[in-house]
Amino acid sequence: MSIAQVTDAVIDIEEVRKKYRGGVEALRGVSLKVPRGQIFGLLGPNGAGKSTLVKILLTIVRASQCRGEMLGKPVGDQATLSRVGYLPEHARFPEYLKGREVLRYVAGLGGVAKADAIKKSQELLEVVGMEDWANRKMGSYSKGMKQRIGLAQALVNDPEIVFLDEPTDGVDPKGRLEMRAVLNRMKDEGRTVFVNSHLLGELEMICDSVAIMDQGQIVRQGTIAELTEKTRRYEIGVMGALGSEILGKLKTHGVNMEADRLTMYHQDAGEVQPVIDLLRAADVTITSMTEVRQSLEELFMETVGDKGPGAAMPPKLPKKEKA
Repeated sequence: MSIAQVTDAVIDIEEVRKKYRGGVEALRGVSLKVPRGQIFGLLGPNGAGKSTLVKILLTIVRASQCRGEMLGKPVGDQATLSRVGYLPEHARFPEYLKGREVLRYVAGLGGVAKADAIKKSQELLEVVGMEDWANRKMGSYSKGMKQRIGLAQALVNDPEIVFLDEPTDGVDPKGRLEMRAVLNRMKDEGRTVFVNSHLLGELEMICDSVAIMDQGQIVRQGTIAELTEKTRRYEIGVMGALGSEILGKLKTHGVNMEADRLTMYHQDAGEVQPVIDLLRAADVTITSMTEVRQSLEELFMETVGDKGPGAAMPPKLPKKEKA
């Protein structure tokens, strides 16, 4: 089923807080909007609160405070969850079940009619490239194959929004390429894909917008283009040394010269044209011209500093929460 494209937010929350016994604050006033029909990436160092936020939205964890809506209903509305798909990190399925059986089992739990579950399971096995292994037991699958089945089961109820926690974990490069194609297909169908991942290069290739969490708060949010706009620049490769006269003229256009590369920090490509004209008039050979932006990884490190995977972990949270 193709879901109608509209411009409203599928998630619109503010001041979400989670404080555990012992005073550990996992979330400290999170406000977040996720546009409908996009691939949205949630980034952050270990212990930033990403998984806690997702679990609150899915009612797996109870918030200390939460205001806002998901899919037009207050967060926590049980009927809304039938329109949501979820692939948790380190997803576990019964090893004695076959891949096809896992999908039908999950479909049954979600209230999908048996005939629809059979049809949908076959379609999804083909989408994730597991149709040839559908009748083998989960215990015989590699980690990457289990992730594919995990992605398929998150779609059996034809959800409007899908939460994926480290969806490419354990998947080889070819599998990641195929996974990206699946996520883009989901987007084309009008679904919203909410991805948690530490593979920033992967997210940069697929995400329309991202949010960066640090110490239980959203510290930056927007499209990748918006977040990296100030670092946008044009680099022009040239061959040979430039004379002092042309160097002086280039400086008036805000050009920095380093070795055989000229750099201009401008937002409009039209502002580069006079520089190209100067170079051509001086018979300078232009070897390349490239638009460069800060990478998502560079943006992430600028935002959170050295709080990456090797950073010290925060105090451990309780394993179980009293309902």
